[in-house]
Amino acid sequence: AATKLASAEKLMYFCTDQLGLEQDFEQKQMPDGKLPVDGFLLCVDVSRGMNRNFDEQLKFVSNLYNQLAKTKKPVVVVLTKCDEGVERYIRDAHAFALGKKNLQVVETSARSNVNVELAFGTLVQLVDRSRGKAKIIPYFEALKQQSQQIAAAKDKYEWLVSRIVKSHHEAWPSVSRKMQPAPEFQDYVYLEGTQKAKKLFLQHVQRLKQEHIERRRKLYLALLPQALDALVPDLDEIDHLSRAKAEKLLEAKPDFLKWFVVLEETPWDAGSHVDDADSERIPFDLLETPAAEQLYEAHLEKLRHERKRAEVRRAFRENLESSPFVTPGKPWEEARSFIMNEDFYLWLDESVYVDIYGKHQKQLIDKAKEDFQELLLEYSELFYELELDAKPSKEKMGVIQEVLGEEQRFKALQKLQAERDALILKHIHFVYHPTKETCPSCAACVDARLEQLLGSRFSTARQHRNAPADADVDRINLVILGKDGLARELANEIRALCTNDDKYVVEGKMYELALRPIEGNVRLPVNAFQTPTFQPHGCLCLYNSKESLSYVVESIEKSREGRRDGNAAQLPLTLALVNKR
Repeated sequence: AATKLASAEKLMYFCTDQLGLEQDFEQKQMPDGKLPVDGFLLCVDVSRGMNRNFDEQLKFVSNLYNQLAKTKKPVVVVLTKCDEGVERYIRDAHAFALGKKNLQVVETSARSNVNVELAFGTLVQLVDRSRGKAKIIPYFEALKQQSQQIAAAKDKYEWLVSRIVKSHHEAWPSVSRKMQPAPEFQDYVYLEGTQKAKKLFLQHVQRLKQEHIERRRKLYLALLPQALDALVPDLDEIDHLSRAKAEKLLEAKPDFLKWFVVLEETPWDAGSHVDDADSERIPFDLLETPAAEQLYEAHLEKLRHERKRAEVRRAFRENLESSPFVTPGKPWEEARSFIMNEDFYLWLDESVYVDIYGKHQKQLIDKAKEDFQELLLEYSELFYELELDAKPSKEKMGVIQEVLGEEQRFKALQKLQAERDALILKHIHFVYHPTKETCPSCAACVDARLEQLLGSRFSTARQHRNAPADADVDRINLVILGKDGLARELANEIRALCTNDDKYVVEGKMYELALRPIEGNVRLPVNAFQTPTFQPHGCLCLYNSKESLSYVVESIEKSREGRRDGNAAQLPLTLALVNKR
C-alpha cells in the first residue's frame, strides 16, 4: 500500500452537487508533490448488494487490511450504508475487526450523515495520540441523536422561514439570499442540505397559498347567502328547478354581475383570479363545489321555513279572528288554551304568538272603545242633568251603568272596567268642557277639521296660477247650518275670536273669514247656501236634539236637490253636537 500520493491540481471533494458547479464551492487543491498518508479508513459496505457475496467481500477486505498493516499506519474500519445494513453483515464485520488486533469500528451512513465526522475524528485521534480518545457511538444511538439535532434545526429553520416569508409569491433565490447570514439557515443546510431547505420553503409557500385561497373561499361563501337572498328571494321561482336550471336563472337576473363573475380560467382557485384583491364578486364556478351546494340547499330550506312560518302566522291570526273566546282585554294566559295547537308550537316561539296576540288585542280594544264612544253619544240624554262641575255621583254612575249595561258594546269592555269608567268620565268632561284636545273624535274633531279646511282651501287657491292678482285666495266662506239659534250663536262666538275686520289667524297665517248662518228653509233665496256674492268653501252643521239633527239632514238634501251641477255634493260638511248651557 502506498503511503505517499500525488495528483496535480486535484480539487478537494465536498459533495455530489459539486460536479459541474466547481466555481460555487471552495477551491482547495491538493498540495504539489508527494502527499504523505497518515492513516486509512477501511470501508465495508454492509448493505445487501446485487449479485454480491458478503463473505467474498470480507475476504477482499481482509486481504486489503493485510496490505495496509504493512504500512504500520493507523486503520479504522468504517461500516457504510448502515441505514440499509444487514444485521449479519454488521456482526461479521465487527468480528473481523476484533480478530485483527481489535481494530476500531465506526458504523456510518453518508445519506443520513450519521457518524461520518466521527470516522475521520477517530482516525485523527489514532494518528495524533495527544488528542483525546473519540467515543465510538453505535449507529442507531447516533441516528437518534442526529434525528433530534435535525428536528431541532428544522424547527428553527421553519420559524425563520415563517418570519421572513409572508407571501405565497416569494421565490427561493431571493429568499435564500436573505436567509444566508442566519444561523438557523446555515445549521439546517449543513445537516440536511440545500435541496431539503428549498423543499421546506416551497412547502411553506404552498401552505401560504392554500391559506390565502381558503380565506377567499370563506369570504365568497359568506357572501353567497346574501347573493341568493337578493337574486332569488321567491321560493316559487326556484323550488321546482334543478341545480343547472337554477344557475341559468341566476345568470339571467339583472343584478347577476353585481354579485358574481364568470371566469375564463377555471377552477377559480387555480387561475390568476385568486390574487385579484379588488374583486369581491363570487366566482360563478364556485357554485359547483359541495360547500356552495349546501348553502344553496340551506337557502331553499330557509325559504320553505319562512313560507311555513308565514302560513302559521296567518292561520293563527285567522284563529284569533274567528275564536269567540278572544274578547277585548282577555289576557294571553286565559286565551292560550283556546287558540293554540301543537302545530303552532313546532314552527314559532311562544313570544311570536304573544306579540301577534297583543297586536290583535289592541285592534279589538280600539274598536271596542270606538263602539263604546258611539254608544255614549247615542245615550247623550244620560249626561244632561249633571252638576256644573261635571262630577257624577256614585248614584248617577250607577244609573248610567244600569242603563248601558244591557248593551253589547258596554259588555265588550267587561275585562277593562277601569278603562270603560274612564271613557265615561272623559265623555262627561268633554260634554261640559269641550276642547279640541279632549274631543273623542280626535283628528275628526270639528275644530281640527276646520283648521285643515282653512289650510287646504288656501293651498288649493294658491295653485290656480291663472287667477287674477286680486283673486280672493285668502278669503274663507263658511256656511253654518243649525236651527233654534245654534247657527247664529256659533257665528257670533267665531266673530268674537276674530279681529275687528273679521280676520282669523291659523298657524301664523291671516285669513279673512266670511260666515253665513242659516236657520230656516234652505229652498228660500234668503237661506240659500250659495249666492252670487257668496261661494261657500265648507259647511258646519250643528245639532243638539233629534229635531235639530233632522233639520240638518233635510236641509242638506234640499240643497243638493236644488243644485244640478253637483257643487253641493262636493261641499265639505262637518257635523257637530252642541250643548247649550
